Amino acid sequence: MKIPKRIAQAVINSLKGGVVPRIGLPYITVGRQTEINALLHDVDIISEGGASFRFIVGKYGSGKSFLLQTIRNYVMDRGFIVADADLSPERRLQGTKGQGLATYKELMRNISTKTRPEGGALNLILDKWISTVQSEVIENGGELGSPDFEKQVEKRIFEVVNSVSEMVHGFDFARLLTLYYRAYKNGDDEIKGAVTKWFRGEYTTKTEARAELGVGIIITDEDWYEYIKLFAFFFKKAGYSGFIMMIDELVNIYKIPNAITRQYNYEKILTMYNDTLQGKAQYLGIIMCGTPQCIEDTRRGVYSYEALRSRLAEGKFSGDGHRDMLAPVIKLDPLSYEEMLVLTEKLSEIHAELFGYTRKIKEEDLVMFIKVEYGRIGADTHITPREVIRDFIELLDILYQNPDMTAEKMLSSGKFEYSKPQNEADTDDNFTEFEI
Repeated sequence: MKIPKRIAQAVINSLKGGVVPRIGLPYITVGRQTEINALLHDVDIISEGGASFRFIVGKYGSGKSFLLQTIRNYVMDRGFIVADADLSPERRLQGTKGQGLATYKELMRNISTKTRPEGGALNLILDKWISTVQSEVIENGGELGSPDFEKQVEKRIFEVVNSVSEMVHGFDFARLLTLYYRAYKNGDDEIKGAVTKWFRGEYTTKTEARAELGVGIIITDEDWYEYIKLFAFFFKKAGYSGFIMMIDELVNIYKIPNAITRQYNYEKILTMYNDTLQGKAQYLGIIMCGTPQCIEDTRRGVYSYEALRSRLAEGKFSGDGHRDMLAPVIKLDPLSYEEMLVLTEKLSEIHAELFGYTRKIKEEDLVMFIKVEYGRIGADTHITPREVIRDFIELLDILYQNPDMTAEKMLSSGKFEYSKPQNEADTDDNFTEFEI
């Protein structure tokens, strides 16, 4: 496996730290093909003018964030704009102290495209939109610098602006797009910066916005989601495939102590869900991630809001190995032993490439490692890919730093020996497919 050292280091360091790497995912992706295909089916609908809403549900370390990042890379390759944010005590969907607006600001900071995957792409998108319009006019016979050229460019710009102005809050949004275009044309970076500041939700008072831009409205806790819908529509008109919004750590709503505040946040989720299903949003995909408890708990979780529970709860025919991947809630099954074996093999190759040594760990060692990890008491229900990956990278690090040590010695030592259940034969039967 040939992988640039910069990417290899990012992958190994991120996984060892228990977080998902932002780059290099194709080198380590295993399994989840069913879930990926289901989400990519949504992507096709979004690009044609539809909208979608999905929950990805799994326990801590089960691969929710990894799946999010994988989808993020897929859709950016398909010409989508992506924005992601993690909820926290300071960032919610609704709040009385700016928590909803804080989530919007985080999304705007993290707006990404294929050419700017690290975020901060808003200005790039706006500038590209205008330059693309100019290029199209030139292709159709327009002469750069002529009065007719400017008229044709403005006509195309205003066609997009006018289509946006018909939506909720669209008039002021369109006015700001016009301001940005004129500032771009005149080389006025100060006005461009002020418009970008407004789009990012960074104006705190209407007075400040009116003084700098002549606009008597600002984005607030109450209406930030309306601007997400506006951006989704505008991005499509600007030449992109659509807009995907990803919200992780939904558990932080579950943890809100005040029941009324939690209900307001669930009401915001219901609004988003209804908009996507009823055609009130276009070119917009929303994906939210949470643990089973924060979704299914009927006392504090999403299902405590009856309007959401009745829409999201599984029907009578799901279960027993049959999953409805078209349902709004996608539950992540654990990765199989075979998939974890493939993943450890990939990681061992990346580790060897990063540190410049010939890989010593054998397939038998990988099988033994998987046996050790999954042979712990309770591992069948509690162990997660995150734990297995961290343990494996630690093993690789120790072997690299101690050339005289072998994986077999370490795994068979008392420190690594696993506790077998009472019926040891049952454990051995679970691993018969790994016998070399």
